[in-house]
Amino acid sequence: MSTPSELGSKARTYTGEVWRIAEDQAFSATARVTASNENQARLEELLDATKPPWPADTAGYDFLISTPFRYSPYPNGSRFRRANQPAGVYYASEDVRTAIAEMAFYRLLFFLSSPSAARPRTPVAYTAFTVKVETDKLIDLTLRPLDRRRDEWTNPTNYNACQELADRARAAGIEAIRYESVRDPSHSANLAILKITAITTRRPGKRQTWHIFVRDDRVQARRESPRDTIEFPIVIWANDARLNSVPPSVP
Repeated sequence: MSTPSELGSKARTYTGEVWRIAEDQAFSATARVTASNENQARLEELLDATKPPWPADTAGYDFLISTPFRYSPYPNGSRFRRANQPAGVYYASEDVRTAIAEMAFYRLLFFLSSPSAARPRTPVAYTAFTVKVETDKLIDLTLRPLDRRRDEWTNPTNYNACQELADRARAAGIEAIRYESVRDPSHSANLAILKITAITTRRPGKRQTWHIFVRDDRVQARRESPRDTIEFPIVIWANDARLNSVPPSVP
């Protein structure tokens, strides 16, 4: 494993627009139990007061951008973040279809891991949105020499190597990690943004509405404008042991 100083020497410049997916249920949930816009706004203020304070460096950023850095420590680990690690990670994708593939997989995994949870009978709405990233402190796991450990970076369930790398990257002042998507069949690139300052836009840019529907054998996604549909057969994720250790369908 590279030392922080060695990783720092591999840093490169990155400029691009990346996509992230957020579920649309929060606004609908408070709208259902309030009678006016004023009451809804007040309820959302009260709910927000029960949540962790915003980190200082997120000031001025829209909540859709800053939220991944707010909830720390988080009880569950992810590819580049250890369980209970205070520092957050903003996960995004270079292509919107890759972001949808990531969300589709984790939506499926949630229901398969919770057999008693009732699946929605209609598709669930999500917002896909872009932010711009500019940094000269990015490491790219898809390029030499870091791609030599591709098997470790793309392990579907064991994140140890990625988390160790992220620890060293933070120590080296790295702001973002570019890596191959494990969930997207086309294996397009994702970004793990370690510092919110690498995001140069304070508000989401482009927005799209997608509807995702989990079926027994596939996950379907549909975008109304511009029209697009995607299907992800569950078998494309067969290398993930978590999908083989739970019931194949939910009543």
